[in-house]
Amino acid sequence: MFFSLSKILGFFALPSNLIITLGIVGALLLRTRYVRAGWRMVIGSLIALSIAGFSPLGNALVLGLEDRFPAWDSSRGTPDGIVVLGGAVTPDVSAARGTPALNEAAERMTAAVELARRYPQARILFTGGSGSLVRPEFGEAEHALRLFEALGIARDRVLIEDRARNTFENAVFSKAVAAPKPGERWLLVTSAYHMPRSVGVFRQAGFAVEPHPVDWRTVGRGDLYMPFGSLTGGLARLDVGLKEYVGLLAYWVTGKSSELLPGPSTTSPSADNANR
Repeated sequence: MFFSLSKILGFFALPSNLIITLGIVGALLLRTRYVRAGWRMVIGSLIALSIAGFSPLGNALVLGLEDRFPAWDSSRGTPDGIVVLGGAVTPDVSAARGTPALNEAAERMTAAVELARRYPQARILFTGGSGSLVRPEFGEAEHALRLFEALGIARDRVLIEDRARNTFENAVFSKAVAAPKPGERWLLVTSAYHMPRSVGVFRQAGFAVEPHPVDWRTVGRGDLYMPFGSLTGGLARLDVGLKEYVGLLAYWVTGKSSELLPGPSTTSPSADNANR
């Protein structure tokens, strides 16, 4: 129920969808007696579209998420395992073309491969089933495994969790598959903007992980003053940011996250491990 509802509400949480819907409704009203209201909605939609698409508003939202966790410090020592969240593989295209097709979050996969080579004793756990409400038959895990093997990661090093449909299930099912032991250190690899929600869910699930953010979308505070060169670029960035904040709120309200906006733990990694 939560999965279906979250996907439906997620559609309307995207600013681009809301703005276009406003314009379409306004255009339909132009054929009725509510012409004045229709024109207001159409004009409002165009103004909102321009602001959302060209202004740095999307960067402001995403930057606030990406700056919550710093890059992982390799001086902390060798990890025992690496959890890689799905979202980088486009499963339906992969199935149709017979080869793993990556999207703009591809760094989740490439970073995992680099870490696997740097730490040959660490286990790799990929978590990701189908996150689609309309095409649930296409999952990521099998294509991710093919990619890992093609890039030289031995099959027996990779644990696969192929049931998770959202971040909450990523955490719960990953803990069951990994069965982390006291004293083990696990990294969590996902996009920097998605790390706060992911960490909050993993903490709530009782799976202590060390954030390893990748796939940054912003360069820093300078992006707060840079307009987008294309309407689609700004809309896409705003969609990513607002959807993530809505997800943070929904997960916190429903008790699926440890806090509203998770940040770095106040304890050290060793202390976290000791509490597992």
